[in-house]
Amino acid sequence: MTTAPTPEGGSVPPPARDPWKGFRGVCAGTLVLEAIVVFLALPVVATVGGGLSWISGTYIVGLGIVMLLGAGLQGRPWALQFNVALQVLVIVGFLAHPSIAIVGLLFSCVWAYLIYLRRDLRKRIAEGRLPSQRE
Repeated sequence: MTTAPTPEGGSVPPPARDPWKGFRGVCAGTLVLEAIVVFLALPVVATVGGGLSWISGTYIVGLGIVMLLGAGLQGRPWALQFNVALQVLVIVGFLAHPSIAIVGLLFSCVWAYLIYLRRDLRKRIAEGRLPSQRE
C-alpha cells in the first residue's frame, strides 16, 4: 500500500474504495435526469409561444441525445468540462424557447454544487479524512 505525504510530515493511506466511482455515477445520473427534463420541455415548447419548429425541435432533441451519450463519458478526464459546456448549450437554448434556458439555469446550479463537491472530495482525499482511509 503506497501512502501520500501529508503537510504534517506523516503519510495518508489511499482510500480502500474508489471515491471517484461514486462521483462519476452522480454526474452521469445528473446528465440523464437533465436529458429527461429537456425532453419533457418539448411539449411545453410545442404548446406555448410560437410552437415547435423543426429547428427548435432538432436542437432540443439533439441536446437531449448528446446528454444521454455524455452520461457514458464520465470516466474521461475532460468529462466535467464537457458537462459545463452542455450547460452553456442549454442556456443558449433560449433561442429555441425561454423555458429551455430556465432548465439550463436550474441545472447550472446543480453542476456548480457538483464542482464544489469534487473540490471537497479532492481535499478530503489529500488530508486522509475519508472513512475508508482511517485505520
